[in-house]
This record gives sequence, structure tokens and C-alpha cells, in this order.
Amino acid sequence: MTEATQRTSDSGVSIWLDDLSRTRIESGNLQELIADKNVVGVTTNPSIFQKALSQVGPYDAQLKELGKVDVETAIRELTTTDVRNATDIFREVAEKTDFVDGRVSIEVDPRLAHETEATAVQAVELWEKVDRPNAMIKIPATLEGLPAITATLAKGISVNVTLIFSLERYEQVIDAFIEGIAQAAANGHDLKHIGSVASFFVSRVDSAVDKLLEENGSEEAKALEGKAAVANARLAYELFEKKFAEDPRWADLEAKGAKKQRPLWASTGTKNAAYSDCKYVDELVAPFVVNTMPEKTLNALADHGNGAPSIKGTYEDAHAVMDKLAELGIDFKAVTDKLEADGVAAFIKSWDTVLADVQAGIDRVNA
Repeated sequence: MTEATQRTSDSGVSIWLDDLSRTRIESGNLQELIADKNVVGVTTNPSIFQKALSQVGPYDAQLKELGKVDVETAIRELTTTDVRNATDIFREVAEKTDFVDGRVSIEVDPRLAHETEATAVQAVELWEKVDRPNAMIKIPATLEGLPAITATLAKGISVNVTLIFSLERYEQVIDAFIEGIAQAAANGHDLKHIGSVASFFVSRVDSAVDKLLEENGSEEAKALEGKAAVANARLAYELFEKKFAEDPRWADLEAKGAKKQRPLWASTGTKNAAYSDCKYVDELVAPFVVNTMPEKTLNALADHGNGAPSIKGTYEDAHAVMDKLAELGIDFKAVTDKLEADGVAAFIKSWDTVLADVQAGIDRVNA
């Protein structure tokens, strides 16, 4: 283990890799990252699968075996195979951590982001298809996604809630989670192994807010560049602490074996070269969080990260940053609403590319 990744883990952060491909699985690289860099889970999304499935070669044998199936079936088979194999690699981690870690996430079709019932149906299909207790089904935190999150948890299925940008939506996500766990208990499910994370996106917030601050051009605005994303995430952690401490339903569910939904920092690769390449890891270290990172960020952390606790005692400053943004006329809700819409659109665009690439693969191996 590297010193920095070990220190980060010791500070209470679960390090997950935000990437997956058949090459990574079959080369043994995933096992290496578990052994050498404290990686204890994996997240995927449509853009990650787009990158993986665009490679010519690694998936050809399975495509040939599948024959001339429709492209949707082929994608389902390829992606769930990768996720199933990854969950098997992480099974020991899952068992050692009582299924807190060792999780591998797979996302519902992003085109269903605004369809509650279809999302809930596909969540069950994916869960049954992967058929591993340490899998997680990713559901976007759109307004239409919230009841699907509750319905999926109510069936005893572990959920990774994705594309959260605002505190308002995050609070709704926690409420949807608690309601889902309450329903799971009422439905007779064992609560111990139902896992959930709330994926709160980070770097994209700075990209959007910094642009507005640059347009403002004042010294006051310049002083706030690179501060919005971390402040927003730190306030999400404050909300996490508050909600689970004060919600009267939670104590009863926890007594029945339920585990809290952990905040997960996503979009943690630094997009502005002027900022530290470990910024969205080192500035968001606290107990009981997950940080899912691209390999470039993981390597930066391993090489020169800090990993020391960095959220405790920052809430007052974080509130001050958000207040100053409002004073400068920045409509933070408008920013986060647009980020959510753009996030859904980007994943749909990636999925469209997946459809085209896999169809080309089917045609190639069956020519």
C-alpha cells in the first residue's frame, strides 16, 4: 500500500476506482489496485462503458458467442459480465467489511432518467442479471428517479444514487433512502447487506462556477475561484451528519441492522490544471465517505496526496463561501439544475455511442 492511500483509508475514506473494462479485469490490474493502492470498490457509468466497449478486440469472443442478437441485449450481456466478474474480484473485500465496501456499481439506461417506473423495472433486471450481493444499481437523482430509488431499496436491492449536485436534492435523496429502507424492513428483507451511497458530484461544480466568477471579473470573484465545489461537498457532509443523527426513523432502522447511506464524492478528477491533481480527494477527507476516482487521480493521490482529515471544522467557512457567491449574484440553484440536465444528456450521448460501437462489433464478428 502507498503511504498516502493508506493514510486516506485510515482517515475513513473508502477509495473506489471510477473505471472498469474487460482488459482491466483480465490483465489482473484490478487485483493489483486492491493490493497496492487500497482500492475497495468500483463505479461505472455510460461514459466508462463507452470507452471500454469502443475497444476492438476484448469483447469480440463474447460477441461471437452471442451471435446476431439485438444490440440492447448484447450491451446488457457485455456490461453485466464485466460487473459480475468485478464483483467476484471484490467479494473478499465485501465479506471482510460486512458488505460496506467491495461494491461494484452498474447504471440503468440513462435514457430512463425521467421515467420512474421503467427505471425501477430495469433496476430489478440488472440486479438479477448480475446476481451478486456486492453489486449496486446506479439510479440518477432526478425528481423522477427519487421514487424509483425508494422502490428499488424496498426490494432489498443496493443502490448507488448518482448525479447529485445540490444540497436540496441530496436531502431528498436521503429521505428517499430512509423511506426505501423502512419499506424493505416492512417487506421482511434483511437490512444488514442493503448498501447505498449518494454520489455527490464535485469538480463539475467548480468548472461551472469558476466560469461565472471569471465573467464577473472582480477581485472578490477571483478570490472565490476553486472554492465552490469543495464548500458544496463539505456542506453535503454536514447535512449527512445532521440528517442521520436527527431523523427519528433512522435510529429504529439502524437498530434493525440498517447501514447509513454514505456520501460518495464523484467527479473527483481535477479539470483545471491550476489546481492540485489531488484537490477533490485531499480536501474532502472524513470518516464514512467514499471517493471514487479515475486512475489518473488515484495515481496522483498515491504519489503525493495528503489523506489527512480535512472536513471537520470547515462548515462555517463553507457557508461563508456560498453566501459570498450569492452576494455576487451567482444563482447556485440554476448552476446545479443545469449540471444535472447536462449530466443526464452527456450520459445519453455516451450511450448512443455505445449502441453504435456494439452494433459495429456484432456486424464485424458475424461478417
